[in-house]
Amino acid sequence: MKKLLLIVDAQYDFINGSLPVPGAEEAMDGLSRWMDELDPKTYDNVVLTADFHTWEHVSFGQWPVHCVAHTHGAAIWQAVLESAYRLCPQTKVLTKGTLKTKEEYSILKNSVSRRRLLPLLDNAEQIDVCGIAGDICVLDTLKDLVEAGYKKKLNVLLPFCPSLDGGTALQDFVNTVLA
Repeated sequence: MKKLLLIVDAQYDFINGSLPVPGAEEAMDGLSRWMDELDPKTYDNVVLTADFHTWEHVSFGQWPVHCVAHTHGAAIWQAVLESAYRLCPQTKVLTKGTLKTKEEYSILKNSVSRRRLLPLLDNAEQIDVCGIAGDICVLDTLKDLVEAGYKKKLNVLLPFCPSLDGGTALQDFVNTVLA
């Protein structure tokens, strides 16, 4: 079975930076350990998404300044990044939220990243999704994946999806939409 692992926004600012999500460090370290235990042939592709904002991004009214392009806060959590490359040397990092006036919680809302991601999604028989924050960017990504026709391929790795709401919205989505 061809499988893709999609890790949403495992970035420093969401773990221990300007916009930390409760339990994110433990979840991302757990994800790293889990990936390290997998057979290297488990996934055909691993894709990491990353907020990559301008200094004056539209979201900074609603949220604290976070994941500014080329800053430490925008970097992928080191343990996750290293484990992803060990698991799949051709791991890809796709960015979103790159335009000053456009919010993009989902990677599919960024036209450049969407074009790069769709062929990988089409080729996968199973898409495992996890990341930060479960109730915001992970959930919005899942909604867009369902809308794009990938519902039957989706598998959410809930232990690796820390959420601001404690996991309620994501769990509800998994139980109702993906069930």
